[in-house]
Amino acid sequence: MQFEQTPTPAVFVRRDNRFRVTVEVDGREVQAHLPNSGRLTELLIPGRQVWLGPACAAARRTGYDLLLVEHDGLLVSVDARLPNRLLREALMAGGLPPFPEVSALRSEVPRGASRLDFLLDATDGPPIWIEAKSVTLVEDDVALFPDAPTARGRRHLIELQDAVAAGDRAAVVFVVQRDDASAFAPHPMADPAFRTELREASRRGVSVHAVACRVGVCSIEVSHPLPVLLPD
Repeated sequence: MQFEQTPTPAVFVRRDNRFRVTVEVDGREVQAHLPNSGRLTELLIPGRQVWLGPACAAARRTGYDLLLVEHDGLLVSVDARLPNRLLREALMAGGLPPFPEVSALRSEVPRGASRLDFLLDATDGPPIWIEAKSVTLVEDDVALFPDAPTARGRRHLIELQDAVAAGDRAAVVFVVQRDDASAFAPHPMADPAFRTELREASRRGVSVHAVACRVGVCSIEVSHPLPVLLPD
């Protein structure tokens, strides 16, 4: 996926609240929208090089979106909106094993009390419900999710289990928006309840996958699958 415009370089100054940051562009401090509710404490450090995209909505209070952060020479995408677009591209291109050829793909499909990211009409069996999760945290070469408690994430796992119980197929895909991880695991401390629910979902037939991304200043794309390390 190519960014619509070449991102603007900036320097991170501070995080003002959950969804707003202050950055320095050409020596001037401006505010930018942070499209990610995670803690991101290992990334959002004053003085870090970041890249911004222009805000699209006319009514926005901030003129930029924070898209990329440089972390020890590595580019990390912090835009939690991207995994859905990346996953859709990969699925439609047939480049996301082990998912089968797709005859139709619907987005934001209601199920129970949630809207799940995708419903695939596959050519080789029941439909497949898919939920995508954005991952930015890597520790000791292992990508970890979440970095903060996520009741919404646990609810999605329960909805996926219900889909399997009803005769459909279901999967959760953790999209790691960087390319320095060698494996993925649920975070053992940030949200133990999510870790437990993910293990239970796997036992009940929800397939669990993770993919790394190749991130550049002008583009980002799904790169390769990662091994998933689930607790016993």
